Amino acid sequence: MPAPILNTPRLRLRGHVLSDLDALCDLFETDRARFMGGPIARKTAWRWVASEVGMWDLMGHGAWGIETRDGQFLGQIGICQPDYYPEREIGWTLLEQAEGQGYAQEAAVAVLNWAWEQGYETLVSYITPGNTRSETLAKRLGAQLDPKAPLPTGETAAETLVYRHHPDTDGSPEAYA
Repeated sequence: MPAPILNTPRLRLRGHVLSDLDALCDLFETDRARFMGGPIARKTAWRWVASEVGMWDLMGHGAWGIETRDGQFLGQIGICQPDYYPEREIGWTLLEQAEGQGYAQEAAVAVLNWAWEQGYETLVSYITPGNTRSETLAKRLGAQLDPKAPLPTGETAAETLVYRHHPDTDGSPEAYA
């Protein structure tokens, strides 16, 4: 199953292309990847991103490339669940030049709407303590800290916060529109 295309007023979320992997691998090699277990060697980062792309065929969800309507690549958002994650996670990362413009929130709203339309009842965001930008976004999206949620294999509560996302109380995605 290829990644579905999701459109927002300013963005297009689409399956990754090879140049996306190059841009993301460049990002993951820097200190900007510190909240994602990085910096990460290019070889590892390439395999990691490629596995998120492959999840579409294996699991029916995965990563999207985020681009502006005129085709400028901005970053990645996805619903992923590698075998060491106990739940499906919505996660995001933007290239430095794309931060602070509301792109992550706009992309996340589109992905959450898609997830609720697919019948997902909940998603989590695994966030490293101190990653205030991601914590703020999760809260803005309506997620709540869930200290009782299971953690990814090998991680502790000191290393990972779990924010839980739900559709609005009547079960429809309109609250995210």
